[in-house]
Amino acid sequence: MSTLDIRDLHVSVNTEDGAKEILKGVDLTIDSGQIHAIMGPNGSGKSTLAYSIAGHPKYAITQGEVLLDGENIVGLTADQRARAGLFLAMQYPVEVPGVSVSNFLRSAKTAIDGEAPKLRTWAKEVRDAMDRVRMDPEFASRSVNEGFSGGEKKRHEIVQLELLNPKFAILDETDSGLDVDALRIVSEGVNRYTAQGDRGVLLITHYTRILRYIKPDYVHVFVAGKVADQGGPELAERLEAEGYDSYVQAAKAAQV
Repeated sequence: MSTLDIRDLHVSVNTEDGAKEILKGVDLTIDSGQIHAIMGPNGSGKSTLAYSIAGHPKYAITQGEVLLDGENIVGLTADQRARAGLFLAMQYPVEVPGVSVSNFLRSAKTAIDGEAPKLRTWAKEVRDAMDRVRMDPEFASRSVNEGFSGGEKKRHEIVQLELLNPKFAILDETDSGLDVDALRIVSEGVNRYTAQGDRGVLLITHYTRILRYIKPDYVHVFVAGKVADQGGPELAERLEAEGYDSYVQAAKAAQV
């Protein structure tokens, strides 16, 4: 059993006006086998949390800890955190011209495992993973995400998730830009990953529609760089009906 434990996390980014604090003391614990959904309005710091956990150098952790199985990984680089068992599916996956999907996947798997996968079995694993998300095998020879539609980019992220099989997956608005068919296929991929029983998910979203396919154990409301409320799946249903305004107003009142 693994644990991802975020304690009193404060994060700043550099702006033209100097350092700006985005995260203002986040506490969150995810155990393997659990799905945690983070919901909140635009600009609340949800993506900052995702990138900070994953080790993006743009985000400076000024206070607090990110513990993976008891080890503080704040001092680790993004690739070291990936090898330790973290995976980030980005809201806007980047294009990598000149690097084929097949080479990218094999290089990533080699970096994570410390040894190259056997070619005979690896080729089949890649084909099978792509088939499960309804991706044409032709995509394996194309440059990473270059010319991909939004849905194809997100399906490729799920292929990576299944092949790399990390301890914890951080999914930053994976549902963004997906039509109903792509949303279902992507959700099925996440559910296959969690069905192993010893994997954890931090799912960041604005909307409840993906939660109809991926059932969270816990829902956290994120406002103004903090967790403003938390509960079970019923909290997401309440947010769908009532929105975030009461939380936003409470956060503004607390700053006065």
